[in-house]
Amino acid sequence: MNDIIENKTFDEIQIGDQASLTRALDRDGVEALGIITGNFNLIDLDPGPADTSMFGQGGGQTGWSAALFASLAGTRLPGLGSVAQRIDVRLRRPVAIGVPVTATATVKEKQPATGTVLLECRAVDPTGEEVASGWIEVLVPREKIRHELLNLPKVQLRRDNRYLELLKACEGLPALSCAVVHPCSPDSLRGAVEAAEHNLITPILIGPEERIKAIAAQQNLDISRYRLVASEHSHHSAELAVALVLAGEAQTLMKGSLHTDELLAEVVKKENGLRTERRISHCFLMAVPTYPRPIIITDAAINISPTLEDKHDIIQNAIELAHAIGIAEPKVAILSAVETVTHKIPSTLEAGALCKMADRGQIVGGILDGPLAFDNAIDEQAARTKGIKSPVAGKADILVVPDLEAGNMLAKQLTFMAGAEAAGIVLGARAPIVLTSRADGPQARLASCAVAVLFAEAQRKGAALLKAGG
Repeated sequence: MNDIIENKTFDEIQIGDQASLTRALDRDGVEALGIITGNFNLIDLDPGPADTSMFGQGGGQTGWSAALFASLAGTRLPGLGSVAQRIDVRLRRPVAIGVPVTATATVKEKQPATGTVLLECRAVDPTGEEVASGWIEVLVPREKIRHELLNLPKVQLRRDNRYLELLKACEGLPALSCAVVHPCSPDSLRGAVEAAEHNLITPILIGPEERIKAIAAQQNLDISRYRLVASEHSHHSAELAVALVLAGEAQTLMKGSLHTDELLAEVVKKENGLRTERRISHCFLMAVPTYPRPIIITDAAINISPTLEDKHDIIQNAIELAHAIGIAEPKVAILSAVETVTHKIPSTLEAGALCKMADRGQIVGGILDGPLAFDNAIDEQAARTKGIKSPVAGKADILVVPDLEAGNMLAKQLTFMAGAEAAGIVLGARAPIVLTSRADGPQARLASCAVAVLFAEAQRKGAALLKAGG
């Protein structure tokens, strides 16, 4: 049964009645207040070096104390049905982000002629120092009001560019010469131009010349400064792009409006392709609003039913990507439907084998555990509930899916139901391949290019170290 809350009527209220509540405002809460009120004053949103006000530690919660007084009157004393008619508050000192404030209201006067009461309010920090004080005049209902206690939804902040740190990490790095394969749609051509404007790539546009120029004119895109290599059709575009990489004229590939299979067919050719000893695989670097950090999902686009040997390479590729974006020792969760090994579910057997391969040094650079179900791979409470003791459970940086179907559905569910953004890249070839979808937004396209830049830089540094050591 739900909890019931009720007000105090005017007749029930006595001089000296008192109510209190304690709240702490974290950084997300300060930003949420800024969004709701439109107050983007730096002393509220950035109580750090930018704060040159009289409040040396930020003033965001100082004004918030007054809001607590109004909340007290509306929910505790008198409570439901009451209306604040006048508030007079003195703000005395700031409160640091995350520090709890206790607000107390005391009834000082009752005015029968107007049906109002006068509340004396005081807010203190954990040391007992007063942060705000004042008075509220409240119109009090004469009738009793009872209501079920509402379970309010949690506020989830969504930032327009959750890949900002990724883009910042590319500042100062040289732009990659990039063969943009068949950018014959507005989105694909715009994505290449915007990535160039952010100094991520120097695009080489490969496709039917007149068609690309027509799209650029239609979209008001200036492509005059970029090299344009004419091709007859999409398959020819892919062939020319791979040739540019082999000739050393392009450091990376970027998928345009052609089908993924067309591009990859040229990449994996035994002769004049970009194959290496490593199996190629795809990684989604996903920014999920409800997850505290980016997470890699692999493989959701290339390997349909990967073997144990394929998964070895898929995992190693993902670990190297994690290193490139700044995760020194990524935690790798090998997913299945359950977290126990059983012959009835082959993916659990492969998960166990892959973990043992990591133990024997066959997979390096990360911490592996599996099989893990999705919930206990990403949620620590779920892992504790099931009694799973693991350095990976609840803290995964990389999710290795059993097959392409599972990975594709997982990535698209997070994108379309959870508001995630996905940057896509193909690894294991001689050059990283930026693989974007028609549904990708501009930030995800930029992020995909940024990932390629960081990965190429990590490869360059690794090769330099090998050369210096050998």
